[in-house]
Amino acid sequence: MSSARVDYIAPWWTYWLHNFPHINLRFQPVDHTFLPEDANYQQTLIFLACVAAAGLGINLLGLAIYLSCLCCCRKDEEEDESKKPNSCCVTWSAVAAGLICCAAVGVGFYGNSETNDGVYQLTYSLYNANHTLGGVDNLVTGTMGSMESGLTQHLSRLDEIFAARGDFVQTLQFMQQMADSIIKQLLGLPDWEQLNVDLAALANQTARVEYYRWLTYLLILILDLVICLVACLGLAKQSRWLLTTMMVFGVLTLILSWASLGADIAAAVGTSDFCVSPDKFIMNQTKDLISSDIVHYYLYCSQTLPNPFQQSLTVFQRSLTTMQIQIQGLLQFAVPLFPTAERDLMSIQHLLNASEASLHQLTALLDCRGLNKDYLDALMGVCYDGVEGLLYLCLFSLLASCAFTVMLCAIPRAWRQIANRERDYDDIDEEDPFNPSARRMTGHTPGAHGNMHSFCSYSSSMGSQTSLHPPPTQTVSNAPVSEYMNQTALFGGNPRYENVPLIGRGSPPPSYSPTMRATYLSMTEDQIRHFGNDFQA
Repeated sequence: MSSARVDYIAPWWTYWLHNFPHINLRFQPVDHTFLPEDANYQQTLIFLACVAAAGLGINLLGLAIYLSCLCCCRKDEEEDESKKPNSCCVTWSAVAAGLICCAAVGVGFYGNSETNDGVYQLTYSLYNANHTLGGVDNLVTGTMGSMESGLTQHLSRLDEIFAARGDFVQTLQFMQQMADSIIKQLLGLPDWEQLNVDLAALANQTARVEYYRWLTYLLILILDLVICLVACLGLAKQSRWLLTTMMVFGVLTLILSWASLGADIAAAVGTSDFCVSPDKFIMNQTKDLISSDIVHYYLYCSQTLPNPFQQSLTVFQRSLTTMQIQIQGLLQFAVPLFPTAERDLMSIQHLLNASEASLHQLTALLDCRGLNKDYLDALMGVCYDGVEGLLYLCLFSLLASCAFTVMLCAIPRAWRQIANRERDYDDIDEEDPFNPSARRMTGHTPGAHGNMHSFCSYSSSMGSQTSLHPPPTQTVSNAPVSEYMNQTALFGGNPRYENVPLIGRGSPPPSYSPTMRATYLSMTEDQIRHFGNDFQA
């Protein structure tokens, strides 16, 4: 029965990565052949990681220059025209950083899953190949043991029983020769034991490394998402300490993003070098352990290729058939003469039947289709899902670095705006009667406004509108006072008209700084010196 074989074709992205410049640490070009044990090739992968480290340095330098310019070149943020564009810039920067971070996390989850699937397929194929080769070793070892120990013991007892019959003894000797031929053919098969151990160790080590890699990336993805959400919360709550904390974590995450980018690029390029010509690498690795014909047979598994085990298996089959014919003859002719020989002859017949069953299983396991399928599955997992997942992880690292760079640029501006707003709030005089908060504290009843201190009184702690006692006759012009009284009578002490300029235009605005109040008080002192004590209570 023939089966169609799916040929392996390396994907285009492996060729693209394979064509990356391979330069060692001495800036010398190196061959692109996958040689993980070669020092120069290892330096090429380290060089790729160093390129990512250089990108991190440039990124941090750009952030440092930006923050320096932001600190040294401050704009006049007290003007409304300068505040609005800055707030808009911070808002859109935060939105862009959040969207890019969410996209990066989504890409990262997909890439991490794809890489894990590819490595899982690799380890699964390695375990299957390990099971196949282990089964071959068990069958060979079991058949050789039964031929060397069990068959030899039965033939020795039969030789004593048939001592009087030379023809029967000659048949037993011929069977021993056939058994020795089978053992010789089994010894000619390759010893898979050493390779079996290497495959099992490689699969276990790969699965262990992949578990920690997958878990590490999962934690990085969660950390990125949490930092992005907490930074947005800090902007919404206008919390300076929360923004400062997220800025520190943002710098650490930026470093992690560039470090993961370097590791992913090095791993993707190295894996692509293997995927472009995997047969060549495997041939070089197994040339001292197994014959090149056998490795070539399993790697390509073509119907035109000769089976390197065909001759040994054929001799095994013919020898078993000959021995079974001889046993049938002895059971037919020797048992009537030597009844005690029947037990040993039947035991030899069962042994030959078990050996024939082992031969059929051995033939199936040694066929190239099983191991070649495992080999192709491993290549598909590594070179398709694995390398594709690494490329997505590289994209995740780039997007994450961009997102946190934008976030680190927006946080200082937001921090400054929050600080300026708090400074403006702190600059308001809480004792100002024209401050809306002061009015809320004193109440909104007309009586409360009637007892409010008036700035017509030139004492800071005494006097009110009700305590003024104008003289019955006035020779000095009292236009400011009459204007104030007219305004008071006109508006009736209504709080909504309290910000109307009082005493001409010398009254302060509703909310003013302590500096403005000092200026105003100094102006009233001049008025006191001008008018004298006419308006004193």
